[in-house]
Amino acid sequence: MARVLFVDDDPDSLDIARDILASAGHTVVTADTLARARAQIAADLPDVLLLDLMLPDGNGLELLDEAVNSGLRRIVLITGHPGIKSHIRNLSGPSISYLTKPITARELIEAVRAVDDDPAEAQGGHFGLIVGEHETMRAVYDQIERVARTDMPVLIVGETGTGKELVAESIHRVSGRPGSFVPMNCGSLSAELAASELFGHEKGSFTGAVRRHTGAFERAKAGTLFLDELVEMPIGLQPHFLRVLETARIQAVGSELEVPVDARIVAATNRDPEQAIASQLLRQDLYFRLNVLPITMPPLRARPSDIPLLVKCFLAELATDGRERSFTEESMQRLAAYHWPGNVRELKHVVQRALVMSDHSITELTLPPRFESPFGAATQYGLEAGRSIRDVERQLIELTLDHFAGDKKAAAETLGISLNTLYNRLNAYRDPQAP
Repeated sequence: MARVLFVDDDPDSLDIARDILASAGHTVVTADTLARARAQIAADLPDVLLLDLMLPDGNGLELLDEAVNSGLRRIVLITGHPGIKSHIRNLSGPSISYLTKPITARELIEAVRAVDDDPAEAQGGHFGLIVGEHETMRAVYDQIERVARTDMPVLIVGETGTGKELVAESIHRVSGRPGSFVPMNCGSLSAELAASELFGHEKGSFTGAVRRHTGAFERAKAGTLFLDELVEMPIGLQPHFLRVLETARIQAVGSELEVPVDARIVAATNRDPEQAIASQLLRQDLYFRLNVLPITMPPLRARPSDIPLLVKCFLAELATDGRERSFTEESMQRLAAYHWPGNVRELKHVVQRALVMSDHSITELTLPPRFESPFGAATQYGLEAGRSIRDVERQLIELTLDHFAGDKKAAAETLGISLNTLYNRLNAYRDPQAP
């Protein structure tokens, strides 16, 4: 666990942060001025420094060079002013990151994840989000840094469970855009309400529109709008979306006015875009407009050396009692040898199941005789020629639900679809007349 120095002039923030971090097993000392912070660093060098920028006796940046030169391994700059993020971005280095107020408990714990000899894990992952040191991931990190400097659209392509949303959020963090990161799953957009969800609607514009609704583009003002499962966007909506990309203006449903929007667009898909175009699920002109800065996420099987790092991260994240746990050497070899069709998401579920099913009195975990997910099971039978795609899809969904004992949320996450899409599929299976 880490020794933390939290520097902030707000006593309530200090008390809350101390309680949250202490409950996670960290040792926390606080200071409310630069002078007291310097004294604490001189007396006992912490592992992590959480440093507010606005202090009674000066700016927190005055302490930055001293902190770096003292050998501090992890520095998190904190600001309540989003506009300052662009300046902080230029200070980012191997041991420096930032948070903006208000800070959630999760963000705080992630920022102060236990420090060890691995610089990426000391930060809770690259950009505070992504874990992995394989060369394929280092190439992704380089792309994130490069594309974040622009406002151009980005298209992330990769198999389900590879972490496309984490890449999108990392782009947002590095960009320094002061607005929010707004994720939107296109698979959850019904054809009837898709335009309203993206562009908003005016009161009275249709039956049930009892008040004005702010769409995703407006919520992402000065921020980043992440459109996951892009190919699931209704084909009739895609020309309107393309127009927004080209004009940076939206028109809410029921409104006669177009208004400007300032939202960075990052889209993602787990399908082959060219096949989606051939199947008339994705417009070619929209694909060309989005594919200016493409990023391809590698599958987990292409970076097996990252599995131990990911397992360690998941064990620390999922443990609820603060005890450190690990897998046997035999179990780690099995994890490394498996082909992971569900990628990082599937690995996390396996770790989670092992934690839940293992004896809580022991710290060394073992895997069950079979831990493969329905992704692997579905490849073992049922894929003979002559079966329809609908039939194979239904079998995969049913296998996944059985695997998670009927837990629809876990099944939807593993399948890489929205919960709403899963319910729609299940309802269609119950109705033999459904298309």
